[in-house]
Amino acid sequence: MSDTSGAISMSNSDGRWPVWKLALMLYPFTAATVAINLFLLGLISHAIGWPEITPVTALVWSIPLGVPATWLAGRWVRSLMDEAED
Repeated sequence: MSDTSGAISMSNSDGRWPVWKLALMLYPFTAATVAINLFLLGLISHAIGWPEITPVTALVWSIPLGVPATWLAGRWVRSLMDEAED
């Protein structure tokens, strides 16, 4: 039987979440983590004489740099979910 409710199923036919769906859900958190790390890197670099990284600059750079970090986090979460199922 097909689902007539119009809702999109969040899992595959075998019940597993694909990495890309996990990554979409994790992106705001990993991008924020990248921004925090970039800002702290800016504080450290300023202490040794390099130009500082402002919070806004860290946020802007976290948008593209958050994508690979999110993909890695999604793969990691998927492996943890697979391990928990075994």
